[in-house]
Amino acid sequence: MTSNHAFSAPARGLLVAGAFALVVTVLEAAAPILVPILLAVFIAIVTTPILHWMRSRGIPKWGALMVIAFVLLDVGSLFALITTGAVEGFRNSLPTYQERFMAFSYQLGGWLESVGAGGSREAIPDLLDPNKLVHGVRLLLSNASGLFAMGFLVLLATIFILLEAPTIPAKLRAAFHLTEEGDARLKRLLDTVNRYMQIKTLTSFGTAVCVWLLLWVFGIDFAILWAVLAFFLNFVPVLGNILMMIPPVLLALIQTGPRTALLVAIGYLVINTVIGNVLEPRIMGKGLGVSTLAIFISLLFWGWLFGTVGMFLAVPLTAAVVIALDANPHTRPLAILLGPEITEVTTPDADSP
Repeated sequence: MTSNHAFSAPARGLLVAGAFALVVTVLEAAAPILVPILLAVFIAIVTTPILHWMRSRGIPKWGALMVIAFVLLDVGSLFALITTGAVEGFRNSLPTYQERFMAFSYQLGGWLESVGAGGSREAIPDLLDPNKLVHGVRLLLSNASGLFAMGFLVLLATIFILLEAPTIPAKLRAAFHLTEEGDARLKRLLDTVNRYMQIKTLTSFGTAVCVWLLLWVFGIDFAILWAVLAFFLNFVPVLGNILMMIPPVLLALIQTGPRTALLVAIGYLVINTVIGNVLEPRIMGKGLGVSTLAIFISLLFWGWLFGTVGMFLAVPLTAAVVIALDANPHTRPLAILLGPEITEVTTPDADSP
């Protein structure tokens, strides 16, 4: 004789919360291993259609993989050369910028004191300390070798994932006994992430080109460095569009003056508005099925969990979580809460004809 002991709703809630806390703790501890694997997975998802296209043209698998690896290595090396060279030049010019910035901060503090903000002449230089920027640039250059090693590790992981790509769906179906519905969800997840990453890469490249032209027209130093920064920060939702404009606007302020800095800031706002709010939604269509609030919360959560890489991958990771939650009736309410806006469906009254 068997008896079923059902958990109460509070007990189930405590169990779910404990399991979630345990999973998060394990993920945080395993972040150094998971970060390059996550990057490799998303790069492999984007490049898999290219692999299939080359295979359909009669190119053998090893040849297609060599082409993809060569292109990824070349693109990564080009970004690395451009970035390190520009950062090195920026570091050499920092003493000059530092003197101009300190002079401008004293002028700004004096103006604030003239309008009634006492103590601003001493507070502004302490608040906007350029030594922190110098330390950050030196730290970035000192960690360049570690970044290159991580990039090479991501490239190797991507190649191995692409080697297994044709057999992964069959393995998942056999391992987890996926039904047609589960197989459709997996395909929808891959298609959604693939489409998002491709469109985001194109719009980020367009943003970088527009930023470079804007800064080149106004004669702002190291325009290529700020264009590369704009390319990567465009992947970060919400905060990326704000963070990408701060360094060039400050540089324009100390290099030319407030008028040029204002024009550069307006230019950034126009670029981000046109590309991010007009072109990108039209190309992406209905989007990823994630609400704006969920994207902002996910940015904080994945950024805390996986650092900078988590912020870059916050949107596709959240989309994957939403699709996974939607697969189970018990977690479907969470998927609905994290999903996009829904229109209220009014049901007719029972008494109405």
